[in-house]
Amino acid sequence: MARNLDMTALRAFVAVAECGGVTKAAGVLNLTQSAVSMQVKRLEEAMGRALFHRGGRKLTMSGEGEQVLSYARRMLALNDELLARLSDEACCGELRLGVPDDIVYPHIPGVLKRLAREFPRTRITLISNYTNGLREGFAKGEYDVILTTEDRPDPAAEVLTECDLVWVGAEGGCAWQQRPLRLALEEQCIFRPLALAALEQAGIAWEMGSSGRNCEVMGATAAADLAVTARLRWAVPQGCAVIEGGNALPDLGRIRIAMYTRGAGAGRVAEALAAQLRCAYSDGPAQVLAAE
Repeated sequence: MARNLDMTALRAFVAVAECGGVTKAAGVLNLTQSAVSMQVKRLEEAMGRALFHRGGRKLTMSGEGEQVLSYARRMLALNDELLARLSDEACCGELRLGVPDDIVYPHIPGVLKRLAREFPRTRITLISNYTNGLREGFAKGEYDVILTTEDRPDPAAEVLTECDLVWVGAEGGCAWQQRPLRLALEEQCIFRPLALAALEQAGIAWEMGSSGRNCEVMGATAAADLAVTARLRWAVPQGCAVIEGGNALPDLGRIRIAMYTRGAGAGRVAEALAAQLRCAYSDGPAQVLAAE
């Protein structure tokens, strides 16, 4: 006799697999952690297989789980596509997300992929710009949602997380020891005035070794050991490393990643995007399924 799989359980399983834990998956699905755990357990009982290995606080997918994940994604995609095509309430139009290029990875591709699967009739446009440009565009209505990197976000913003702003130079380089200190900082980057103010306060002479509006050029200049730059600790360019020079360079403090939205009237797709971003950039530790 044919058996039917529970689509809700499949969706919970895929969310846990893609988010890396129950806590973030619960936020994406707008469910409690216990409800998500129960759905995954229900699917495992229906399949007669353990889809995750449970050990302490670590959650890893089993071989059977990886196989089920491939099918589950396709089943959910067909389910969502059919409902979207037949529903008069399906969301159409365009959603414009603005993000500084140094925080696009690792989270944004996965967030947009899940959003596109949930709202296949919405055209999603990702735009990269500096924080100041994003805020100006948001005020003019050019974006529906933006993320920014700021030391002092507007009170209307929602702070998602914080990250150290650090000095970055070539791996094994010595440019950071030279005086005047040569800098590679984009003209419109919000990190530029913060770095210059820190150097001025520390009494360190500096000169601009590379400028412009291309962060890759700045990263390449630093990687060549011709100058140093300032980046978020988890956004270090290839060929570079964080300068751990003790007190040789002043501390740059912490940067907040903030989200600006249109509020309650933004619409279902924008609200879903905000929820995805909130979970992706959450500081909370990943919650794992409790061992039975």
